[in-house]
This record gives sequence, structure tokens and C-alpha cells, in this order.
Amino acid sequence: MKKKILVLGATGAMGVYLIPELLNMGYMVDGVSVDDIKSDNIDLRYIKADATDIGFLSILLQNKYDGIVDFMIYPDKKKFETYMKLFLDNTKHYIYLSTYRIYAESEVISEKSPRLLDVCDDKSLLSTGDYAIYKAECENELRVSKYTNYTIVRPAITYSKRRFQLTTLEANVLIYRMFKNRTVVLPEGARNVQATMSWAGDVAKMIARLLFNEKAYTQTYSVCTSEHMTWGEIANIYNKIYGLKCVWVNDEDYIGIVGGSMASRNQLIYDRKLNRVMDNSKILEATGMKQSELMPLEKGLSYELSRLKKADIIPNIKINDNMDKYLAEHKDTKMY
Repeated sequence: MKKKILVLGATGAMGVYLIPELLNMGYMVDGVSVDDIKSDNIDLRYIKADATDIGFLSILLQNKYDGIVDFMIYPDKKKFETYMKLFLDNTKHYIYLSTYRIYAESEVISEKSPRLLDVCDDKSLLSTGDYAIYKAECENELRVSKYTNYTIVRPAITYSKRRFQLTTLEANVLIYRMFKNRTVVLPEGARNVQATMSWAGDVAKMIARLLFNEKAYTQTYSVCTSEHMTWGEIANIYNKIYGLKCVWVNDEDYIGIVGGSMASRNQLIYDRKLNRVMDNSKILEATGMKQSELMPLEKGLSYELSRLKKADIIPNIKINDNMDKYLAEHKDTKMY
């Protein structure tokens, strides 16, 4: 009998690649998403629902899934324990999506590298429910629990047909402006910082190959490529592929353009301005994959952008307007 897998957040950047991978491996898959999608594959069922609805989940889990891959962010980190227990009590293997953003800066980052939660003394970061801190706290809940049927995965920045990044910018600004031949504003402080961006297809293969691997139970994996380059070099790739025009400005001006929130400030300071050179040897060993098999960044971005339709990008009006206003007021800013 085929094993049944539940994917929560099925149409996100990684989910869209994970589900075909699971089907190719012979599993039956139920994918939960807020998107309305139909399947013509007898082994795949999409369910339109809010995957944070605890009542819905309690009924759904009566299907007795062999594995659960959880891409969700739950409303309150204090409530994560409730979700965690529900999943772990009702499956053989639960894969929890954390993030590489939990890491503090290290020369080369491995799973043993220090986490911001454990070494950072910035009270504003620790007290504001930042994504990196939230995910690390959820990891702690898993580790102190009685359960042993979980695996934690920490993706680096992952690009896909639904996600494209450049420093803290997402597709709703970066790709929208690139398609419109409009200049993009970027933070100078990140320009020469090393970054790691992985193709979602590779990350999906890593996650799929961890399922039901008993050696992976209670383990943590950075699921990513080891390829790295500076944000300036990545901007040059976007320029080479699609003619991106950009200017690099001081960080405070940039933070103001993208909204000035504490979350945007933390993301820049505690991730995009930290060197992110990743050691992925642990996940390669666990999955039997090789770095040489992984998608190079320029090739992967070219592939994903070639499939993207302009209508797929819904712009962030506020940030785009802020960017246009800034550029109009700083016409002498040098373009790169």
C-alpha cells in the first residue's frame, strides 16, 4: 500500500516542487493550500483550507498520514506546541520547516553553528517575535518534547516560480520593476556580503529524501546549496538575464523605502548583511546527493524567469511608490 503524505502550504515556493517529487517516489499526497487547485492525478488531492485552523487539522489527520511536511507559520509561537503535538501524535514522520536565518554569523555555517536566539543580546530582536527567533523557539519546543519522530530542516533563501529575492526585496518589487524597466534601490551595506540562494527543485529533493529515513529522526539539516556569491554579484546576474537596473543607497534610506518596520530592519541587519556561506555536507550525505548535481544560481534564475508570466506578479504598491519617489528626489544617484 502506498504511503500517504500531507503537505501543509502545498503551493508555496518549495511545495510546488516537493509534491511532484513525492509523487515520483510513489507516495500519495494531500496538499493543503488557500489556493483553489484541481488535480487530475489519482494520487494527488488538493484541499483548499486554512492550515492553521486547529479544528480542520484535527479532522484531516483522521486520514492517518504516514508523513507530514509542514511549511506553515502558525499564528502564535506559544500555540506551536498544540500544533506540534497534534502532528507528532498522528504521523510516523513530521518534517518541520525552520530557516537558516536562525544562525548567527559564522565564517562557514553548519548545523552546529550558533543561533541568534542563543548568542544575540539585541533585546529588540529577541522581544519582537522576529521570524528567526520564532523559528528557533519552535525548534526548542520540538527538542524538549517527548517525541522522536521529527526532523528539522533549515532552508537558505530559496527561489522558485513564486519567489525571487535580492537582498530583502521579493518578486513584488524586484521582478515587477525589472519587467517594467524601472530601477531598483538596494542597500549598500549588503552589496559585498556573501549570500546563498538555492533552487526550490533541489531543496524539494532534499526534503523528500529525508522522509522516513530513521537516521534523520530528531536531526537538523541545512537544506541548501553550498554555492555562494555577494549580493552585488547576484544583482549582476539579474542584469545579465533580464537587464536589471539598480542603485545602491545607504541602509537607512533603504529601510525607509521598504517600510521602516522593525521586521525589515532585522531582516537586513541579522541576515542579509551577515555572510551566509553554507556547509551542506550533512544533507548531501543523508540524501546521497552531490553538490555538482545542484542547480547553479545563474542557470536556475534563468530557468525560473523564462517560465514566469508578467501577470503572475502582483506589485507591492507602497514600496514601489516609495522607490519611485526616492529616485525622483535623488536623480544624481549613480546607477550600477
